Amino acid sequence: MHPLVSLAKRAVAEYVKHGQVINPPGELTPEMQERAGVFVSLKKTGQLRGCIGTFAPTTANIAEEIIKNAIAAATQDPRFAPVDEEELEALTYSVDVLSEPEQVTDLKQLDPKKYGVIVVKGLQKGLLLPDIEGVTTADEQLRIARIKAGISPHDEECVIYRFKVKRYH
Repeated sequence: MHPLVSLAKRAVAEYVKHGQVINPPGELTPEMQERAGVFVSLKKTGQLRGCIGTFAPTTANIAEEIIKNAIAAATQDPRFAPVDEEELEALTYSVDVLSEPEQVTDLKQLDPKKYGVIVVKGLQKGLLLPDIEGVTTADEQLRIARIKAGISPHDEECVIYRFKVKRYH
């Protein structure tokens, strides 16, 4: 298991079992020392069980970002009840480390397998990670991101960004 994924798993287990937020490892790997947006996804029997993240860094490093977002994915995703201790063994984890978002000026620059998208209109923001099962077109990707942001799917007035991820399982 990749060290970033191990960290997410440890953070969730410790929080669910004992209500404790773990500290980052004393010796951070080079990738843990960087700053980036991070999404942590939890699955149970292949189905999404929680996914929370940040599209820009909000903590000192990726290790802290993973701990914060792993706990939030397990306990604060509004689509799901909080993870309980009996579920821990059945969970699988993935960690997506996001590249710096870049503004898109032409929809031809999008590829739902390669890039995630962020749509922004005022204070409304929606994000969809790349390579999501069942999402095969940029139009579908944008439609979902707009819905997540509370922006009308037909509203042309939003700003679109794309980003890549490094996905760890």
